[in-house]
Amino acid sequence: MAELRHSTAARASNSPAKRDSDASAASSPFLASPSAHRSSPLLPHQHHNHKRVHLLTSPFRSLLALEDPRSPAASSSYRILLALLALLLAAGIFCAPLLWFRLNTPYLCHKEGITLHCPETKEPLSLWENPRAATTSWKPCAERRSDEPSDVPSEKETSGYIFIHAEGGLNQQRIAICNAVAIAKIMSATLILPVLKQDQIWKDQTKFEDIFDVDHFINYLKDDVRIVRDIPDWFTEKDELFTSIKRTVKNIPKYASAQFYIDNVLPRIKEKKIMSIKPFVDRLGYDNVPMEINRLRCRVNYHALKFLPHIEEMADKLAARMRNRTGSVNPYMALHLRFEKGMVGLSFCDFAGMREEKMMMAAYRQKEWPRRYKNGSHLWPLALQKRKEGRCPLEPGEIAVILRALGYTSGTQIYVASGQVYGGKNRMAPLRNMFPNLVTKEELASAEEMAPFRRHVTSLAALDFLVCLRSDVFVMTHGGNFAKLIIGARRYAGHRLKSVKPDKGLMSKSLGDPDMGWASFAEDVVVSHRTRTGLPEPTFPSYDLWENPLTPCMCRA
Repeated sequence: MAELRHSTAARASNSPAKRDSDASAASSPFLASPSAHRSSPLLPHQHHNHKRVHLLTSPFRSLLALEDPRSPAASSSYRILLALLALLLAAGIFCAPLLWFRLNTPYLCHKEGITLHCPETKEPLSLWENPRAATTSWKPCAERRSDEPSDVPSEKETSGYIFIHAEGGLNQQRIAICNAVAIAKIMSATLILPVLKQDQIWKDQTKFEDIFDVDHFINYLKDDVRIVRDIPDWFTEKDELFTSIKRTVKNIPKYASAQFYIDNVLPRIKEKKIMSIKPFVDRLGYDNVPMEINRLRCRVNYHALKFLPHIEEMADKLAARMRNRTGSVNPYMALHLRFEKGMVGLSFCDFAGMREEKMMMAAYRQKEWPRRYKNGSHLWPLALQKRKEGRCPLEPGEIAVILRALGYTSGTQIYVASGQVYGGKNRMAPLRNMFPNLVTKEELASAEEMAPFRRHVTSLAALDFLVCLRSDVFVMTHGGNFAKLIIGARRYAGHRLKSVKPDKGLMSKSLGDPDMGWASFAEDVVVSHRTRTGLPEPTFPSYDLWENPLTPCMCRA
């Protein structure tokens, strides 16, 4: 048996594989031979190195000639190592272009003279439709229900007559008319057709019947409120309604409740029979009146107040021309650009401009608003704070940057509704350079077509209102009655209509960051505007009735 064991050991030691393994081990500077392990003990520092070598994984030991690569363990480890290296290489190839793009992306925008350059973005499919429209299912329901009984008092039973002056521009007058119908309903009074007051700013001689369809207005509301065209013949002191304090209800607080009118105004109307109410701007609240009264206001706004047929027809022509400017049917955007001199001055915000321009604006503010201006020393920190809070009107160049970041290309057809832009062509140049297809109603229609509308300033405002209402996308740049009424009407008409309310606070933050790249800015703009597209939202207390009519005037489809 001893001889058998000796011959087996000899054959094993003489095999080629064994000889190669011994040879590689002998030639390795990192491993001692087996005989060395048996004949001499390891010194402390040698023992430490030996332990560190065995901590290496099998594939690394093979690479360093510590292990035979042909052994089963080394072969398996090689495959794992190669798989990891291949995975890392693939990840590097995939990420390299993205990393290169991020490192070399152009900055927000750069200006050459009066020309503003921003990177071009590809137009996604959701630009012309509300991307979240499918998540809502609301429909208009402010119209009078067929089973609703009429409770309009007769001429003999009426509490009295109320007469109001609708002040301001067309849209402020529209709100005043809706409120007048509402308070007549609250007090069971008869409404005399409102007078559109001529003021110093608008200098317009327009009457109610020059803009609105009076017959439709009276007939549509006949089951809600009694409305008469003129002061009754039996009242002989008509001039008193305009001049006499005895015939005027004053000092009504802003956003007064329905109960205030019942307690304070109704007794005087019953006593005098006919009373004038002024001023009448925002003199009725929203969440402190019955829901049915708010529903009635929507009924007046969206159904009873119709522009005259020739205004509607001209607006249809302008909208059709906007959709066919490219030779084929194309969508169009309506941009309400609020950057008139009066708006810029009243905002008390600071805007880009030369020293002379800023001095002229300071003088204008001191003349128009001396109490607010004082000596002007406090205005700079106030202007900075307002800009940070997003309470300043957007300049034409700023809205151009937002539109480009949202994905609208230079080929976008844009209808501009605005007054005289402060700064003129130079201020408009960045917007027009980035979006050359900017047009106004004067550019869409001939002088002969526009002539009938120039007799009344409110007629021109009505055309802008209707063309914006019919647009595929409506974009506002600052608050105001025009924008509120347009957004509210588009919400009421259909939730797929997209209305963009820019995040002005984001613009202030982003344009103040010189290191922000275009890709980061565009991503922030897209994300922040996902919920600013004009979908119906609960009315109170975040919005007033005119901007968001959902709660009292819309119901589930």
